[in-house]
Amino acid sequence: MITRRGMLRLLAGAALAPVVGARAASAPAWDELAPEERRVLRRLAGRWDSLPPERRARLLAGARRWLAMTPAERAHARRQLERWRRLPPERRARIRERLRRLRRLPPEERRRLLERYRWFRSLPPERRRALRRRWREMPPERRRMLRERWRRGHRPRGPGRGGR
Repeated sequence: MITRRGMLRLLAGAALAPVVGARAASAPAWDELAPEERRVLRRLAGRWDSLPPERRARLLAGARRWLAMTPAERAHARRQLERWRRLPPERRARIRERLRRLRRLPPEERRRLLERYRWFRSLPPERRRALRRRWREMPPERRRMLRERWRRGHRPRGPGRGGR
């Protein structure tokens, strides 16, 4: 399961995807990178200039995020990467597909989704487990109906909103 911080980074990455795409045309050559960027990207030194500009821009953005992290954030990122690598390929493929769908959402719907995610994460763990269990046990038609309501902007029930 992806952590809250991981989900927020994925959502932030999805929100920034158009910006990265716009910078792709100006992805610098290896010799134009700052020394600390080259250090982070050193495994790509021999093939950097042959990578597509969009890929170089994404990798450079990732290197810059890495350089901006605190040591604790870097340790967390390493643990998350190891956790990702241990996931079965099918699970990673499902997660990538969800991210692709997220990136295609209109900004307002993406904002609502992030709001609902934050609401869910604010719940106590036992309440989240109960909601997940109810969702899994729910008939598919009821799930479809709820998804449609949420797409139209219905706010989830919760503390102060008639929730249990």
